Amino acid sequence: MKALIVAAGLGSRLREVSPSKPLTSIAGVPMIARVIAAARAGGATSFAVVIGHEGDRLQAFLHELDPTITCVTTADWNLPNGYSVLTGAGAIGPERHLLMMADHLCEPAIIARMIAAPAVPLALAIDRRLDNPLIDLDDVTRVRTNGDRIVAIGKHLPDYDSFDCGIFAVDGRFHSALRDVIARGGAGSISAGVEALAATGDAHAVDIGEAWWLDVDDARALAQAEAAVADQRPRDAALPA
Repeated sequence: MKALIVAAGLGSRLREVSPSKPLTSIAGVPMIARVIAAARAGGATSFAVVIGHEGDRLQAFLHELDPTITCVTTADWNLPNGYSVLTGAGAIGPERHLLMMADHLCEPAIIARMIAAPAVPLALAIDRRLDNPLIDLDDVTRVRTNGDRIVAIGKHLPDYDSFDCGIFAVDGRFHSALRDVIARGGAGSISAGVEALAATGDAHAVDIGEAWWLDVDDARALAQAEAAVADQRPRDAALPA
């Protein structure tokens, strides 16, 4: 399955460490290389990456890493992340594909689970461990479900039963939902697209169980990622040496 990776943003909370979040080193390996390695180990076959901030550097690195990776530049990386998804839509096509974030590390088992998920307009990997110590409650996107259906999503959702892991399996119907949200004057975020599909019963949740993942959004999370590499806590090839 193809994978679209969003890697365009400023990464402001990591700027004190690195000018480019995707190229931030974790035990000597750029973060986006770890994301790609885990996705490939989980079954992803090809990649398109949406770039923006520090785009030339990132494109040069990705070309050296794997010349088959397609890079697409978004016009304004200050816009909500749904605009980056729509920038990549032309390159990735409407067929079902993975949608991933350049700053969300995970073990390959999560990728394999998403590939095996039902072919619905949108499936989102969720973590039901509300006591997961790796979660930053001030920043994580919260999710409320009804069985395997998503009914609400948002960073400040007061009533929730799981967390958004930032790993999706989507198709062109999700792109259409995002376009409709923007056309109606909505924010244009990925979460807004999820909300639109949730309203029609087309946003599904995939429980990751005990699998490991981490949103590397600030210096604290970066230290957690470094510790995970040292301790070899993630299984399989999630964080290759």
